[in-house]
Amino acid sequence: MFKRIWSLVIKEFIHLRNDWWLPAFMLLGGAMELLGVAWATSRPITNLPIMILDQSRTAESRAIAIALENTKTFSSPQFVTDMSEIQSAMNRGQISAAILIPPNFADEMNSAAGHPTIQVILNGSESTPALAAQRAVQGLAQEVDQRIIIQRLGLSPGQFAGFNPSLRVWFNEALSEALYTTPAEMGMMLEFTTLLFAALAFSRERELGTLEHLLVMPYSSMEIIIGKSIPVILISFVDFLLMLAMIHFAFGVPVRGSLLLLLVLAIGYLLVELGKGLVVSVISKTQHQAFLLVLLVGMVDFMFTGYAAPVESMPKALQIFANIIPAHHWLTILRGILLKGAGLDVLWPNVLALLVLGVVIGAFSLQFVRKALD
Repeated sequence: MFKRIWSLVIKEFIHLRNDWWLPAFMLLGGAMELLGVAWATSRPITNLPIMILDQSRTAESRAIAIALENTKTFSSPQFVTDMSEIQSAMNRGQISAAILIPPNFADEMNSAAGHPTIQVILNGSESTPALAAQRAVQGLAQEVDQRIIIQRLGLSPGQFAGFNPSLRVWFNEALSEALYTTPAEMGMMLEFTTLLFAALAFSRERELGTLEHLLVMPYSSMEIIIGKSIPVILISFVDFLLMLAMIHFAFGVPVRGSLLLLLVLAIGYLLVELGKGLVVSVISKTQHQAFLLVLLVGMVDFMFTGYAAPVESMPKALQIFANIIPAHHWLTILRGILLKGAGLDVLWPNVLALLVLGVVIGAFSLQFVRKALD
């Protein structure tokens, strides 16, 4: 049996050598996409375009413009003279925010009973830049408000200081977006590449017309499944190692927990996704169908992993559904080991859930695929 399985594995690798683009896509395609997506999403939002309608034209209003630029969230502001220019730029999506400074701004700033105000307009059609702009403007407003209060009370900044909470961040001291986004991106890239590679195992044979030749050979269905699965697991695991090294050295994502535990659980997760991919493979008549089904399954998993939206904020029924998605538990395990240094004493609920899902999915896929082959 082992000789027959080994011969099937050799046959698969010979086929992959002839169709070299597939393993190259598996190893380099996912890694390059991870590099691009992680580089784009892990960087802080800066240089947002902004317009300022300064009707005051005083030193106080210019100080507001300089302070906005110093936040680094906004680029050098573009000064306009008419509200219609702001409206046109907003409609065209050319700016993310606009500031309207009224004519009496300086008088209100310098008056003991004044209430200086500025109007802020955000481009809400793009929520992520709008939230970044909102945080920058609110931070600047609090700073200006504190300066006004200190000036009117005649106090020094040290005398005005009051309640000051001691803030300490665990696991991500610099609050780097890279430490959140890149492990999640790596987990999703690993799922997509494993599903796709497994889904092409039998659909490629069927499309090329060689599946019947394989079935009439002296191999049992179990031997065929194992022989097809070993190359998928090996190449997927190498792909995981490549992506793990990339996010560690390129983006500074730490590995605070047990690397051995992470590798063992990664193999277990690959086996779970392998089972799903083989089911897709046997029900697909062409490689194109397999690709579309993988895309459908992957996008459903993506929505319930907690990366696109927190699972805790979903309705109860969707939270229950999320618990039967293997990728949801895998991302929790991945972040726990990489960022928190957690072990089995903390991650055992997710490991147990992944194990149960693996047994259920593996048993179903094995029976389904064997029945389809027989």
